[in-house]
This record gives sequence, C-alpha cells and structure tokens, in this order.
Amino acid sequence: MKSTIGLVELPSLGLFDIEGKNTLSDGTRGTALVSKQILLSNLRAAGFDARLINLREGDYQEEYGRAIWRNTKYSKVYFGGRIRDVDPLAYDAWGVTNNFAQQREIACLTIAHLADKGKPVIVGGSDAIAEPEPYLSAGAAAIVLDKSGAANAPLMDYMLGRTPREDLSGVILANASRQPPARVRRPFHPQDWPIPDESIIKQCLGTQHKNLPLPEERLKIGSIMADIGCDRRCDFCQTPRYRLGYRPMSPERVFQWLAAQKKAGAKSVLSFSDQFLGRVLKKGGRDDVIEIMNGFRELGLAVFWPNGLELKKATLGRSIERKNQTDTTPDEELIEALWGWDGKAGCYMAYIPAERPIFGRENYAKLLLWREHCRIMKHIAHAGVPNIRYGVMIGFEDDDDGSLSRLEEAVSGLYEEVLAINPSVNFQVLAIALIPIPGTHQWDTVQNSGLLRFEDPSIFGGMWTSAVDTRHLSYGQIADWQIRLAKIGAPYVGL
Repeated sequence: MKSTIGLVELPSLGLFDIEGKNTLSDGTRGTALVSKQILLSNLRAAGFDARLINLREGDYQEEYGRAIWRNTKYSKVYFGGRIRDVDPLAYDAWGVTNNFAQQREIACLTIAHLADKGKPVIVGGSDAIAEPEPYLSAGAAAIVLDKSGAANAPLMDYMLGRTPREDLSGVILANASRQPPARVRRPFHPQDWPIPDESIIKQCLGTQHKNLPLPEERLKIGSIMADIGCDRRCDFCQTPRYRLGYRPMSPERVFQWLAAQKKAGAKSVLSFSDQFLGRVLKKGGRDDVIEIMNGFRELGLAVFWPNGLELKKATLGRSIERKNQTDTTPDEELIEALWGWDGKAGCYMAYIPAERPIFGRENYAKLLLWREHCRIMKHIAHAGVPNIRYGVMIGFEDDDDGSLSRLEEAVSGLYEEVLAINPSVNFQVLAIALIPIPGTHQWDTVQNSGLLRFEDPSIFGGMWTSAVDTRHLSYGQIADWQIRLAKIGAPYVGL
C-alpha cells in the first residue's frame, strides 16, 4: 500500500483595521496552484499517494495576532479553511510550502498543528530556505533546500522509515547531529518533470487572478513553470542562490503541458517562469520562444505573464553585450509573439516591471535606459495586449520627493503614449514598496542600513505595507507615494 502524503496550500492573510477593513486583499482565493501541481505529480511519480488539502478555499476567519502600522492597530487574520479542522493523523506525512515572508506566521501555525500528533512535516519554499529556524521551531521535521524536486522522494523515504532510494542531499534535518550536503547531487530538469494527470490539474486550476476582470471564455486558468533558474544575478532575488543555472523546457515539452492544461478545462494559462526569455541567449532560442508562443495560439489559449519578462531580451541584441554595447532596437517579431493578442488567443495580461527614470543615481543596475524602455513599451502597446500591470518599485535608499515626482511625471507620460496607441488597454500602475526578501543581498543591505522599521514578517513581507525608510522619506511617506502613483491609469484593486 502506498504511503499517503498531505500537501497543504496555506490560508490567505488579512490585516484588518478596527472598522473591519482588510488592508490587503482576498485576491489569493481561487488562484491557480502551479507549485502544488508540480509537486503532486513529482511525488505520485515517485510512488507516493499525494493529496491536496487546499486551505485557501473556504469562508472561515481567525485572528492569530496583532500589528501596528502607521500608528494604526491591525488584527492579523487568516482566512479560507480552518487549520484545526485538518486531522494531523490523516496522512503518513505532510508537506507545507511557503515562498513568502508575509505568510510565515500562518505557515508556522499550520506546521505546529500538523506536527502535534507525531507525523513528520516536511517544509519547502523560498522563505523556509532563507530562514529555516522559525519553521524548525514550529515542528518541521525537515526543510527542503532543493527547488528542482530531486530531493523530495529520498527525503520522504527517510521520513517514513524506509531506506532512501539514494543518499539524502539538498535538505536540512531537524535534530540531526550531521546534516546531508546542502546542494542536491543531481537536480531535476523541468524537461523531466512528470506531466500532471487531469485530476491533479483540475484541482489546481484557478478561477481568478488578482482580481483581474475576466470574461467567462477566459476561465478556468491553468499554470505552467516552463523553466527554472536565471542567467542574471539581481540583488533583490533569491533565485541566484539556488545555484541551478538556467534550465528551460523544450518547445515540445511545453506543448505537452499546455495540451494537458487545455484538456483539463483551462482556457488561459499563467506562465510562472523565472526567466522565460533566457532561451534567447542560446543558439536557436529565439525560434524556440516564437514556436512556444505559436503553440499557445494554436491551442486557443490566453497566456498571462504574472512575473514579467526581461524587456532587454526582446531586442535585436538580446541583452548580449559585445565591447560593452548591445543593440536595443526592439525585436518586433518577438514582441508580437510574446505580447500580441488577436481577441481570442495570445497574451491577455502582462505584468511589466518599470525602469527607474532617475538620472545620475543608480538604485539597481538599469536593464534599459528609460528612453529605450519606452520605445519597447510602445511596441508592446501596438501588439494589442489588453491588460498591462505596470510595476513601479519605490522606497530605494536614495528616493526623495523630487525623484518620485520625476518618476510620476515619466510614468504618466508613458501611460498617455500607450493609451494613444491602444485606447482600450487596461493599464494599471502597481506602485510597490521595496520588499526586503530574506535570503537576498538586498535583505543584507537593508538589514545593515538601519532603515528597516519592522521585524514583523506580515508587515515587511508585503508590497502594500511599506516597512523601510529611505535616507529622505519615512516608510509612511513611501506609503503615501504608493497611493499617489496608483492613480495613474486604471484603478487597481488586486493583491
């Protein structure tokens, strides 16, 4: 008889003021579950009976703590399914994943409950990798450090009292005098991930995405992770520290995943790539990208880019520098493939990260000059994508009212240019407060700067709860600028 594993999707977080208003959003309910889809398939292929327990769904609410932000008291509430309704003895082992510091306390509440009767709880996800101690203190039996999936089956063997099918690696064990190697010996490649069966996909389909207005013909929403790793080394990102390199699926494998999503009922697909356009750096990679995008259209699927794409790679130079120069002329064919929409298939929604138009001061290495960024944005507008969520990060150490006023003017001008090209575009500005993510170089810098004003992960881990001062502005003034910048374009009500 197969051993059973319960994989838990965590409830959502709310911060409620005294009037009962949630400062965050209920926009996580009904979202597609891409990581659970991959993990369920991985464990079932390894011979385990893995099941999903989705605590995002449900109407239960429970306060578990308090916080003060901007001199206002908030109740920390989880909502969805009731954690204590889950029987800790229902499965032979448990799996909990959490990628976000903001969800850390809810994850630890869940772990403590599941571990209460002695069944092993295995924890993974970016936040647990970066800060394992809170999870181990809550009762986790092990932390998975490997993002590829290769560590999962041997660890489950070990936790269930069997001889592991291969030596443990890529994990931290609780209460072990000697730890396995931190790096997994042979990482899995996304090309070799098992394609989920129809029953798994149906459980993981979404019915909404961050409150984006969606017509019935675009529902339900599937998901795919067509690559892992990244070719870049951004200081705000955890991915470089996983040391996976860049591992993309082939076009043929992507088609198999997309066909499975469509067969299970998906009309749209969220593409959660770390770096989808990393493909263009290798010979034939640009053709692979166009072939993949043609595959979406041939299946009649809409694609969403929730994590954004690197615009510099959508140029003729593909971001490859020769003699410290690269051709930043927009690649019109590639842009049309990635962001084109014909009314039935193609790109329906794109998150696009802004460049900071602050001349003479570098908050992060610019990928494109502002002028070049705007030129590509206008080509994207011509491609016809109906929904653009334009992410503007603010709260860098040298930000002041002057730099943010110039940013406001620049983004307003870009919005008007995009609107002139495509008057029907739903262009929303997401003014995101700097989120210092544990496990990144930026986290270390912010910690050492003395500008972090909160140690509560439910505050510093949120894009709508600014937690870091600049050298010139308080975190509260940054929050005011978020509200002001969000007035550019269409109103945004998502998370």
